[in-house]
Amino acid sequence: MTTLDRQPAQHGFFRRGLRAFIHFFSYHLILNRQSAQVTRVGGFKLSVRPTVFHPRFFLSSKRFVSFLDGLDLRDKVVIDVGTGSGVIALAAARAGSQTVIAADINPNAAMCAAENARANGFGERVHGIASNLLAAFAPRPMFDVILSSPPKHAGEPRDLADRGWHAGPAYRDVADLFDQARERLKPGGKAYVMVSSDSDLDLFGKRIQEAGFNMKVAKEYSIFIESFILYELTVR
Repeated sequence: MTTLDRQPAQHGFFRRGLRAFIHFFSYHLILNRQSAQVTRVGGFKLSVRPTVFHPRFFLSSKRFVSFLDGLDLRDKVVIDVGTGSGVIALAAARAGSQTVIAADINPNAAMCAAENARANGFGERVHGIASNLLAAFAPRPMFDVILSSPPKHAGEPRDLADRGWHAGPAYRDVADLFDQARERLKPGGKAYVMVSSDSDLDLFGKRIQEAGFNMKVAKEYSIFIESFILYELTVR
């Protein structure tokens, strides 16, 4: 078994071809679009700017939102790392969070999250910030809950738009996520991270354990081509 207690996905010729086709289609028709789009996801009306991960077409965001709807986050200080449109941050606010930081390396996403927060009545509690993971924040305990749905696939991104899909070779662009989260999580806090059954679960598990977290599956959602796996992380 892997460090995340499941077998790694077998990427045969058909699987690799299917994934390449899906990425080609997604990149040219969705990720790299040239205009903003308005959509509804999880009960929120969202404006999705160009280069920003689109939560209607990529189902991981919607599944994360449904999970957060079952949590009690009253009075919690929360950060959503890699927020995209901000829909996960909005769900955290709807679940009662006192303050939610919607952080993304893509400045278009940070602006998008702030706009969507105001449009959905959460402008006073959800704040969009451009940040490479959690690097914009001092390495001290400051968050009760850390949320992240990072890019699910390794590989060099073509451009800013593709960073929502590819996290660099060996997941380079999210390599520091877990160490940074460990430093910034308050005592007794929790992190929730969503990965894919197609992700390198061995590598993710190794980095999680090296950062000093215990982990367990909080929820798993299966779709036709993969599963989305939500891990709950607590400090050892």
